Amino acid sequence: MTLVLDASMALAWLLKRKDLDEADLAGKCLDSVRASGAMVPALWYPEVANSLLLAERQRVIRIDESADFLSSMSIWEIMQDPFPPAESQAQIMYLSRVFKLTAYDATYLELAMRRAAVLATFNRQLADAARAAGVRVFGDAA
Repeated sequence: MTLVLDASMALAWLLKRKDLDEADLAGKCLDSVRASGAMVPALWYPEVANSLLLAERQRVIRIDESADFLSSMSIWEIMQDPFPPAESQAQIMYLSRVFKLTAYDATYLELAMRRAAVLATFNRQLADAARAAGVRVFGDAA
């Protein structure tokens, strides 16, 4: 199973979810990534970094926690999609329009569709769009 990992799921490994079912799902996803890796679009890296910086500024986490988190993630097989972003831009625009997503969210959907992958996200609108497009969402029944 190829897994496309979005930032909301990855960040749940550090910034724990309040909902116990979501926290459990995040743990299962982390186990899957540790065992089999994941694919991410290039925008995933600045998205994760920005979220960590915001959490630091809001004093939810410390700088050393961000550093430890990034270090941990670097040893797992989280691979950047090698497909040139310019070549998927038209499809991303199309998906954004059809499903009323941001271009950022549509980037994850486009990658999951192109790779016939499972999408791991806590973004409800993105998850609903994925299901409507025939993409399985991590945590859904197979």
